[in-house]
Formats: sequence, structure tokens, C-alpha cells
Amino acid sequence: MILVKFLDFYSLVVLAAVIISWVQLPPNHITINVLGRLTEPLLAPIRRILPEMGGLDLSPVILLFGLRIVRGVLLSAALGGI
Repeated sequence: MILVKFLDFYSLVVLAAVIISWVQLPPNHITINVLGRLTEPLLAPIRRILPEMGGLDLSPVILLFGLRIVRGVLLSAALGGI
């Protein structure tokens, strides 16, 4: 199922954004820009909902968890479980 593969790919993009955030690249680096454009549309609304955690950003964890739930629902539906 192509949507499941897209969700898997997007999960890797989110994970890459998390790992890259640990490396101190310049803010205008192309990798930061590309990953930011791909992930911020979904991460920003999650950040607005989450309470302040003292500088700890849990939005990627919430997003990855949500992606896994959606993936599971899609696979269940595709296999006739719903």
C-alpha cells in the first residue's frame, strides 16, 4: 500500500530532523531548510498544544507515535480488520 510506504518514509524524515537537530549546523544549511519544510507543518501545531517542557521538544515523539497509529489503522483496514 503506497500510503503506508509514504508514512514509513515520512517517519524517517522526522527521525532525520531529530538527529540533525543534535548537530550544530548553521540555521541556513540546506539540510536544515529541507527537513524543516517537510516536518514543520505537522510539528508546529503539536508544539502549540504541548505544555512547555523546559526546552525539551517532545513534538517529534508525538508525531511519530501518531504516524504509527495511522499506519496501523491503514494496514488493519487493508487486511480487512475493520
